[in-house]
Amino acid sequence: MEKFSINLTYAGFLGTITQLPALLNPIIGKWADRGKTIRWFIILAPTLTSIPMSLLGLAPSYGVVVLLLLVVGISTSLFHVPAPVIVAKLSGNRKGQGMSFFMIGGELSRTIGPIAAVGAVSLWGLEGYYPVMIIGILSSVLIYFRFNNLPITFQKNNPVSLKQSWGEIKGVMGPLTGILFARGFMHGSLSIFLPIFIKQETGSLWLGGAGLALYEAAGVLGIFSAGPLSDRLGRRRILGLLLTSAPLFLFLFVILPGPFKAPALFCTGFTLLSTTPVMLAMIQEHATNSPSAANGFFMMVSFIARSAVIMLVGFSGDLVGLKITYYICAFLGLLGIPFLFMLPVIKK
Repeated sequence: MEKFSINLTYAGFLGTITQLPALLNPIIGKWADRGKTIRWFIILAPTLTSIPMSLLGLAPSYGVVVLLLLVVGISTSLFHVPAPVIVAKLSGNRKGQGMSFFMIGGELSRTIGPIAAVGAVSLWGLEGYYPVMIIGILSSVLIYFRFNNLPITFQKNNPVSLKQSWGEIKGVMGPLTGILFARGFMHGSLSIFLPIFIKQETGSLWLGGAGLALYEAAGVLGIFSAGPLSDRLGRRRILGLLLTSAPLFLFLFVILPGPFKAPALFCTGFTLLSTTPVMLAMIQEHATNSPSAANGFFMMVSFIARSAVIMLVGFSGDLVGLKITYYICAFLGLLGIPFLFMLPVIKK
């Protein structure tokens, strides 16, 4: 924002760009269901993500940043469509717990990431932090050797069309779409604009990075709890508890004075980020013939929901300020609750 003198609306558009390739997720999922290239999607994703992300500081213009983030978005889709399917296949009848383990890896990285990013930029400057791409490249090498003998098989005969894949999950995907859009206002406003909000409030970039790390760390604990609990107590029950609590904690985070903001932010991350493994488990329970394509539909809607609201949140932040915008997002988050009652109940 400082380098190119852009406002929150343009910053939000950068977040939207990374979500744009999600429109291809069902097609990527259909491709992944064939099983021939699914491992390479996951192996190459860390490299294809880390290189353009590490070059952002060297970008000479806003347009180049857009192109780099578009590549990141494609890489994100290549990873996030097939990876949960492999996790589900290896999880047996404990898909909620399996999704929790998978999501814990992601949230741990997003916990460490903000602190590492702020540290790298502080040490080497915005244009000099690019050596961190080595971590992503080494991750790809590690995954390559770990995935050689992964015991995963896919049904390659009689491929299922995207229309049939949608037919398997439309009963659960319809209500989840409403939930994802309502939740997207809270998720997008925090994941993209939380460091900016904290820096505006305190003047410290370090506190902004620390706040995002705290938010993501709380998500790790929430994800660790939500998946297994949904296996035992039911998906709808746990999802309802989380969707009711998250908007209230976000409201408290904004309204409470300084010393009490951290606990409220922690509770917001705990409840908001832990909804994803529960919904992923729901999708995999309904997708019997084309799990990757079904997951592609879910990821497409999830990413679209976030990208659609990120620009709205940025525009609102420019118009009325991020504080009032967070109040609005907390209220809109409550609109997902009625969709819970439309979700089908799975009998074990």
